[in-house]
Amino acid sequence: MWREIEESLAGLRELFFPRECCVCGKPLQRGEEDICPDCFSDIPLTYFWDLEDNPVQRRLGEKCRITHGVSLFHFSGESGYHYLMHRVKFEGGRSLGFRLGHLLGRYMKDSGRFRDIDAVVPVPLHPLRQFRRGYNQAEVIASGIASSLGVPLVTNAVRRVKRTGTQTRLHGSEKRKNVEGAFAANEFQTKKMTGNGTGHILLVDDVLTSGATLSECAKQLLPYFKVSVASLSFVE
Repeated sequence: MWREIEESLAGLRELFFPRECCVCGKPLQRGEEDICPDCFSDIPLTYFWDLEDNPVQRRLGEKCRITHGVSLFHFSGESGYHYLMHRVKFEGGRSLGFRLGHLLGRYMKDSGRFRDIDAVVPVPLHPLRQFRRGYNQAEVIASGIASSLGVPLVTNAVRRVKRTGTQTRLHGSEKRKNVEGAFAANEFQTKKMTGNGTGHILLVDDVLTSGATLSECAKQLLPYFKVSVASLSFVE
């Protein structure tokens, strides 16, 4: 009886509030979430997980000593796929973020290059920003990656100690200055992790543009671990 009521209510929601694919705008069918199967299968993948010398590693390697770097797909403001990130970051798209993170983690696992990752660590948000948003999109993505790799998700290895403005409208040195001193390692947690045999962590963020945020965060963890980085999208 309750299932029939739930199905009827779902049907009414679809009638009055039809859901659309966030990429192409096509109506979604029952059981589909956020993105239609056609758009999901056509995500502009980077294939960086199979490339030792890839653009993520080159961009981050200029700023700090990372081990590996990877992104799931190419980001372009001219492509409908940029709405994926908008949904994950600003529109409560936690299930989408987890799905995309899980997909990236699966590719990473299949590549064999990330087999020695011991834990996955999301880039933290400032507590006030996380309170206002209701979640940390990097943590959602990281949880999907961790589930695919079969390793722990550790959310308190590094803290955001300075609230920074958005990086979107900044360029070059402005981005570096904006995030300078924004992060600090949680020494109690990092020592606990190293004591438990953690030697290589994967640091995760949603978007990689200049690499200023990821590199500044990675620098706080490099005294304790080998650090690789991952993001959902990569901006050329």
